[in-house]
Amino acid sequence: MTIVERDDAASVATLTMNAPDRLNALSDGMLDALQTALDQIADDPGVRTIILAGRGKAFCAGHDLKEMQVGRNAKDGGATYFKGLFDRCGTLMRRIQSLPQPVIAQVHGIATAAGCQLVASCDMAVAADDTRFGVNGVNIGLFCSTPMVALTRNIQRKAAFEMLTTGRFINAREAQDLGLINRAVHADALVKETREMAETIAKKLPSAIKIGKAAFYQQAQMTMAEAYRYTGEVMLQNMLDADTDEGISAFLEKRVPDWS
Repeated sequence: MTIVERDDAASVATLTMNAPDRLNALSDGMLDALQTALDQIADDPGVRTIILAGRGKAFCAGHDLKEMQVGRNAKDGGATYFKGLFDRCGTLMRRIQSLPQPVIAQVHGIATAAGCQLVASCDMAVAADDTRFGVNGVNIGLFCSTPMVALTRNIQRKAAFEMLTTGRFINAREAQDLGLINRAVHADALVKETREMAETIAKKLPSAIKIGKAAFYQQAQMTMAEAYRYTGEVMLQNMLDADTDEGISAFLEKRVPDWS
């Protein structure tokens, strides 16, 4: 259900959700495939940046409602199945942020409900300007409570609450203004723009990106005083890295760093 393409020369891997007939819904199979692929890429030193994309006319339409209705037929009304589904989805979203490599969502078509959650969970996102985003489960009586977690950590609270309670879709320009995505670009330029962002990051010192990404999410949960103490220690360790020493020396000597 996923396709992994590696560009070893650029140190970029593209992970494509490959269920276009189901709008790349986060079915049981899709969740498993994404989790497995990300776990494998995490330990790959040849991959410095990951692009997450969707095949077909949509990025991701959220959970697979047909599959969920089948799960409801269990003796407990689906309680066990639904708990497992939402737990696994939450684990996937957290995994994206715990990866050492930055993950960039390459978004087109629609990103709805858990699909919007997936965009919000990625470290960065570039979207075609005709993309629509929504947490519209409320329209069918299902409040998007788990997508709300990632959404409210990306955009303004009142804007998030409006989307969650009205089911209103927003376009890519509004998503950019709210902070859900980094860039809204013409559809024809989506792949190029996303790729350029990925390759720019891939050229940076991997150890610095790894420690910096981990610190980015850790400090966000702390008080300001705690965050400064923590990030001070992070910068200390970063400064003691021999490759950082080489990077600073190269800058001062106006040459390209020779990183190990």
